[in-house]
Amino acid sequence: MLAFGEGQMHLGTSGSRRLPNGLITRIWREFLRPYRRRLLLLFLSMVGTSALLVAPAPITGAVIDTIADGGEGARGRLNLLLLAFLVSKLAWAGMTIVQRWAQAWLGQYLILDLRRALFDHVQRMPLAFFTRTQTGALQSRMNNDVTGAEKAVTATLGTLLQNLVQAVVALALMSQLSWKLTLLALSVLPPFVFAGKRVGRQLQGLTRESMALKASMNTLIAERFNVAGALLIKLFGNLDAEASRFGDKAGKVADIGVRSAMTGKLFFSILSIVGGVGTALVYWIGGHIALTSQSLTAGEVLSFALLLGRAYSPINGLTSAPVEILTALVSFDRVFDVLDLPHEIADKPGAVALERPRGEVVFDHVWFAYPPAASLASLREDLGPDSSTPNPPVLRDLSFAALPGQTVALVGPSGAGKTTILSLVSRLYDVTSGKVRLDGHDVRDLTLASLSACVGVVSQDPHMFHDTVRANLRFARPDATGEDLVAACRAAQIHHVIANLPDGYDTVVGERGYRLSGGEKQRLAIARVLLKDPAIVVLDEATAHLDSESEAAVQEALSAALAGRTSLVIAHRLSTILHADQILVVAAGRIVERGTHSELVSGEGLYRDLCETQFAVTV
Repeated sequence: MLAFGEGQMHLGTSGSRRLPNGLITRIWREFLRPYRRRLLLLFLSMVGTSALLVAPAPITGAVIDTIADGGEGARGRLNLLLLAFLVSKLAWAGMTIVQRWAQAWLGQYLILDLRRALFDHVQRMPLAFFTRTQTGALQSRMNNDVTGAEKAVTATLGTLLQNLVQAVVALALMSQLSWKLTLLALSVLPPFVFAGKRVGRQLQGLTRESMALKASMNTLIAERFNVAGALLIKLFGNLDAEASRFGDKAGKVADIGVRSAMTGKLFFSILSIVGGVGTALVYWIGGHIALTSQSLTAGEVLSFALLLGRAYSPINGLTSAPVEILTALVSFDRVFDVLDLPHEIADKPGAVALERPRGEVVFDHVWFAYPPAASLASLREDLGPDSSTPNPPVLRDLSFAALPGQTVALVGPSGAGKTTILSLVSRLYDVTSGKVRLDGHDVRDLTLASLSACVGVVSQDPHMFHDTVRANLRFARPDATGEDLVAACRAAQIHHVIANLPDGYDTVVGERGYRLSGGEKQRLAIARVLLKDPAIVVLDEATAHLDSESEAAVQEALSAALAGRTSLVIAHRLSTILHADQILVVAAGRIVERGTHSELVSGEGLYRDLCETQFAVTV
């Protein structure tokens, strides 16, 4: 049954999730209010089309009676009736054009607003959100659910208004002809109304289940159809297994599509049966009345039957209106699922912009543990049964300082916490306790925009968009001129490579830059950082997987990128950090050694062991 609780409303189906009370008010306030005039035009046009749709029925009956009666003036009356019939049809056609325009305009701009809101909100989510959320699930919210939300306004609610107007007009005209016959025709509706409600509840559950299944299928497509996923499948020879996995997911979508279609068809079949029974009763009883008492004419019986056909469908639509509305609002609810996710890392009230940064970085007794999944902003279906289990500390009482212009290198075994340290500088995560300071400011007191502007990152596998070389470079500085691009690329030792590409700087690099080699991508990423001109450069194993020739070119490019800037460098190849101002040896989330290369290599600690392992000699 349909139930409304305090603060929430839901359908009483097992396992169905409740919709928040006030959802319609929120939809109006956040998305529909700016379009209230066009929304009014849409509703008025719907009212007009509904009323005009009923108009031909009484005209048709009058035409029949005029022909049957004959007599003086019959031809004139017939001409006027036919003219009225044509005018009603022309008016209906014109009104439907207005309705369609208003519906299309409102629908498309509502979709635009929803997608803009979702995109802007999601891209501001912290990195932890993206590590837990499936790309396909987000794509489903951006596409399927946004489209469903638009249909809830322009189709579902509009249809309910049309049903109301059409039913009222049809019943009013039927009652004028014969209120007794009207009651008789309506007497066959209760079983149909009961069946319609059951079908409506089933369709609501099927709609939500279908959305979840489509999101799962879209996730698989997104993961397998990017270059990295496709390469992994080919290297492991799992083509048949992946085709089977996709077939299973697509098969479930197809199955629920068939169930939805058959459930809807059952509903309309019942409607046809009831409509047939009601029409037969009208013809039988109305015909007998016309033949005996003559209180009804043949034309009026025909008009009544036509009006009955215009009344049954909208009456049923109105009886199942609450279910249909809640079913349609499922899409809006899923959109708001995303929009309601909190921005856990955001500008705090009173945050200041860092101007003319010097590049001093200080870690002051920093502890950090990745938050448990239950405390992360996440879509409901992303949380697992162990989502509230606390995570152990990754960094433990960590303190160090990088002075302006210094190069500080982080070395140590995998999983020691080196990348986490660099993530805290960029505020991809916030510390659990302690402080990370930039030029004396706690990074949490700085605006994210100014913090981002003064930190440039070159990662182990830099990301390139499926766009031109020029567009990938200008991502760092949209107003960069062609001369700026060339200067940065010359400094990064990549200009000559770009110049030899088929379209030069207008060459499309392919998804994730797969048309470029690893060394070429690294140098392009360095050129991008040079365009950004940050005070601090973060290098996360930038030469870890390069051959000797590529590493030499990248190191030459890095010398330009690091000149005069504070540098935080993660290096597995110790040969690249021999001249660092300070080397921090990290193990199990702690700094276990610190000093220059010559100081550390003369000791008996982990750094000396790493050097002996890499250089295969005793140092």
